[in-house]
This record gives sequence, C-alpha cells and structure tokens, in this order.
Amino acid sequence: MFVGRRYELETLNRLYNEDKFHFVVVYGRRRVGKTTLLTEFCKNKPSIFFVAEEYNNKINLESFSDKVLSYFSLGGLLNKFESWEKAFIFLAQQAKDKRLIVVIDEFPYIVNSNKSIPSLLQNLIDHHLKNTKLFLIICGSLVSFIEKEVLSYKSPLYGRRTAQLIVEPFNFFESREFFPNYSFEDQVTAYGVLGGIPQYLSIFDSTKDIYENIKTKILDKSSYLYEEPKLLLRQEVREPALYNSIIEAIATGSSKLNEIAAKVGVDTDKCAKYISVLIDLKILEKVTPLKLEAKSRKSIYRIKDNFFRFWYRFVFTNKTLIEQGLIDEVVENKIRPFMSDFIGEVYEQVCMDYLKILNREKKLPFIFENIGKWWGNNPYKKREEEIDIVAFNQDNILFGECKWRNQKVDMSVLNNLIEKSMIFNHHKKFYVLFSKSGFTDEVISFAKQNPHVFLVSEFDI
Repeated sequence: MFVGRRYELETLNRLYNEDKFHFVVVYGRRRVGKTTLLTEFCKNKPSIFFVAEEYNNKINLESFSDKVLSYFSLGGLLNKFESWEKAFIFLAQQAKDKRLIVVIDEFPYIVNSNKSIPSLLQNLIDHHLKNTKLFLIICGSLVSFIEKEVLSYKSPLYGRRTAQLIVEPFNFFESREFFPNYSFEDQVTAYGVLGGIPQYLSIFDSTKDIYENIKTKILDKSSYLYEEPKLLLRQEVREPALYNSIIEAIATGSSKLNEIAAKVGVDTDKCAKYISVLIDLKILEKVTPLKLEAKSRKSIYRIKDNFFRFWYRFVFTNKTLIEQGLIDEVVENKIRPFMSDFIGEVYEQVCMDYLKILNREKKLPFIFENIGKWWGNNPYKKREEEIDIVAFNQDNILFGECKWRNQKVDMSVLNNLIEKSMIFNHHKKFYVLFSKSGFTDEVISFAKQNPHVFLVSEFDI
C-alpha cells in the first residue's frame, strides 16, 4: 500500500512532464520511504533503477553496466562500460530525443568508492546531459553527506541540480492512514510509539490492541523492530556505545548539554560533537524557545524520532527483563503506567502540526509567521514559566495549552494560560486549549462568550 507523499509525487511528475533534462536530488534518513516514493514515481515510465551497494568502484560500475545494458536488451551484445563517463555518454545518446528516468539510489556509496564522481558528473551534465531528455535522480540516506557533498557551495555539483526533495517522516495526520480501525486516542499513541517512518507504521496491526502490538512487534526478540535503533545506529556511526548512552540519557530526562555530558561521563565539548552527528542523522534535535520580548532560557536537546524515543525509554532500559521473556511484566509495570506522560510530549507536536495546517488553510484569526514552544522567566511572578505553543506575527499572538490526560480541562488551566500570556505585549491575544478528554461546561460556556478562546478535543481534518 502506497500512502501519502502527494506533494513529492506531484513535484516529480511536474518536472517529468517538462520533457527536458533534469537532475533531481532526493534525500532523507533511512527507512523514511525514499525508495518506495521513487518506485511509485517510476511506475509505467521508461526507467532504470539502480541501487548502489557498499562495494568498490569496479563492482558498482559493473552492476550499473549490467542494469543499463539489460534495460536496452544489450546484455551479452555489448561489453560492460569501462568507465562511468562512458556509461553516462551512452545514456545521453539514448535519451537525446526520448524521455528516460535514471535513478541512482544510495549515491553516497558510489562516491565513497570513487571520490571523483561528483566532478565527473558535473562535467557530464555541462557537456553531454543538459541538452538531452534524461531525468536523472540521485538519492541518499546520509543527509549530512548529501547536504555537504552534493548541495553545498563547495560541491562540484553545486548549481547543477534542477530540484531537490528532502523526504521527511510523516506527521500524525499522514501516519493515521495506517490505522483506520483505531480510535483517535490510539492513533496518537501509535504515532507516539512508532513515529512517522512508513516502514515502522506498516508493521503494526490496527485490528489489534496497541499493547498487543508493542508485545509482538517491538518487545518480541524475533521482531523486526526489537533491535532496529541499535542496528541503524551501527550503520551510521563508529562508536555506537557512546551514542547509545547519549540517546538514553535524553530519553530518561536529561535535556541540557551539561546534564547529558555528566550522565554519560564525557566532557561537554566531546558530547556536543556526538550530539551534532545525531542531529545530522535526524535522530536528535536542538529545541530553542521562541525569541520574544520576554527573556527565554537556553536551548535543550530532545529525541526527534518518536520510535527512537520510545525504544530508548522503554526497551533499551528494560533489556534484562525482556531477554528473560518477561514481556508482560515490562508492558504492565514499565510501560503502561508511564504511557500517558510519554505521549503528552507527542501530543504537543501533533497539536502544533494541526495549527500549521489551519494556518496554511487560513482558518485561524490571523496568519502566524512563527510557531514553537516557549520557556523562560516570568518577571512578574519571579519564576520560570513554560507555554506549550506560541504562534505570532507582528500584531497578534496565540497561546496554546495541550492536555493529554483522562479528565476534562477546567477553568484553572485556561486562567493559568491567560496569566502566563501577560508576560507578552502583543496587541491581540488568542488562546487555544487542546484536550484529549474534552472540557468542563464552565470552559465551554466561557469560550462561547469569548471569541478569542478556542477549544479542540479532536481534529476535524
């Protein structure tokens, strides 16, 4: 089943229909669905799809030659290409007057085995490819490599691409298509556990309970997801032990650089370098409070990928019990009692994504230019404050509170939000309350009488 990626497919098809040379760079973290997207795009189109491997240059060139010659039914009739240059000149001749897609997946593997490939490709584009109808796509999972070695100003390929697409994980609203049988609450929980990686989302069985899926699809030692984060990390880094420790430290509550460094027992400079790698891999992210007139505190680090966050919080820390086969013990005593708090942070991001959609559709009282979380000092109360969501433009500001709990939101929550908003000096202020369990009659009555207050319990998109 192919789900989502409407924008990416529409973009690729629009470029394809221009019927001229294109050089498109597609990239994104592993498992995000790049290959599936490109396979869907290539359906019913003349295309050569080559997936590079971690081989030396000779073997990769031979494999590419086989793929190209086989497509033109020339295998055994022509010798394999002696160089990448000759292979692409041949493709240029074939695509001189006819559309032809050539996809090179895992492009970084080719460059790692032959450092001259970017310069060679630059020369080929300038002198042989740009006047053809070749639709060349290079694809890679090493995001930092693509950004530095292909897209950056220092790359020989700089300025040659005609388009680039970064394939991001699905947000909640895209991911819930995988769980048509689930309630809203279970859809949010499933997204909180698995994140937006299509390959992970497709593994859960939406006819079964969330916790049954966790038992069989994550905690079972034979399941695909049981060792997935650890195996993925080994593919990307040389010292997985320290990276594991850093991610676990964040998963279990450390968020500031000095806290994380102390927890794993390394100095802050070394820790910062390792964190930078994990940010490049899209596993961690640096979260900075919105810059407003009120003074905010320093940045923190959090796990960006929901599944990594779940795995390091509940699987990595309970490996001893799981290895003994005590899966029910882990679920009932180590996961279920803490799941509501765990999903609370995910719910905040879901609510923020919802507001972004409404903003794009112009369904809010104003169009905001910035949105994010805010935390910092309250000069009136002389204490630290935190606001789940703040969205603003020059004249207007919106404050949001997100409650993932099994009780209705009452007036104390709204009053507290209004009180915190007094720190800020925007002309017009709006308030939105998100609640899994709804609102008290008093809150509903107040919101009906006040056009600046909005209540959301389920999402109407």
